[in-house]
Amino acid sequence: MAKIVAGIGSSHVPSIGRAYDQHKQTDPAWQPLFDGYQPVKQWLAEEVKADVVILVYNDHGTEFFLDRYPTFALGVADRYQIADEGYGKRPLPEFEGHAAFSRHLANQLVADEFDLTLCQEMALDHGFLTAMPLLWQHSDNDWPVKVVPLLVNVIQHPLPSGRRCYKLGQALKRAIESWPEDLRVAIVGTGGLSHQLNGERFGFINEQWDQQWMQRIQTEPEALADLSHKEVMTAAGAEGGEVIMWLVMRGAMAAQVEEVHRFYYAPMTTGIGLLALQNG
Repeated sequence: MAKIVAGIGSSHVPSIGRAYDQHKQTDPAWQPLFDGYQPVKQWLAEEVKADVVILVYNDHGTEFFLDRYPTFALGVADRYQIADEGYGKRPLPEFEGHAAFSRHLANQLVADEFDLTLCQEMALDHGFLTAMPLLWQHSDNDWPVKVVPLLVNVIQHPLPSGRRCYKLGQALKRAIESWPEDLRVAIVGTGGLSHQLNGERFGFINEQWDQQWMQRIQTEPEALADLSHKEVMTAAGAEGGEVIMWLVMRGAMAAQVEEVHRFYYAPMTTGIGLLALQNG
């Protein structure tokens, strides 16, 4: 059967992609960030060796807009394109999907009372693209893993609750483990950490809260799942509400997890967090 071999939480920020594409890995302002991802990239390549990654993200008005934004959407395609977010497509290879596994997940999740929008085509924006090259080495033409994009609405209210996202992760675990063939699966939850990009609190970051989130999601995920959107956004900024996507990842992991690596960097407009977990 399929096995979950890694759970990762990672921020997504469009400027990171621009810096990566412009080869700023050794620039003094960017090097600490890129270096912070390197241990997890090495761990994934040398030890985890996943066959497929389920990446939980939100679209930023590229594939979906405010006139129609699904609560949850699952990609079930053979390939996924790189989105053009207004400044040209990033120079990354397209992603190979695992259509049969995606359809299996769709059937199981719908049977488990999660009504999904199923996408035969999806162009992937920075919500998906930020983490991938930081975590997996790619060639000019392909990636070492197949992908399953899982979109969560953190844009258009009403949003799914943290508890609902945590339950989605638990249902995802059941769906993965019911796949009859051997398959090594990594799950990445993206978004956050604390940031606000509008209003009087523009530029707000709460480093203490971010650090607590990365610790408590390991030891107290149930408590985090019960936080209201108001509580999260008051503490972490309006866009900090994206952290509910980390709860999808955590819900798919075992009750007891072990921390492999943790990294935090905050001289930007977003608290950048990376957390790598394995089942205990």
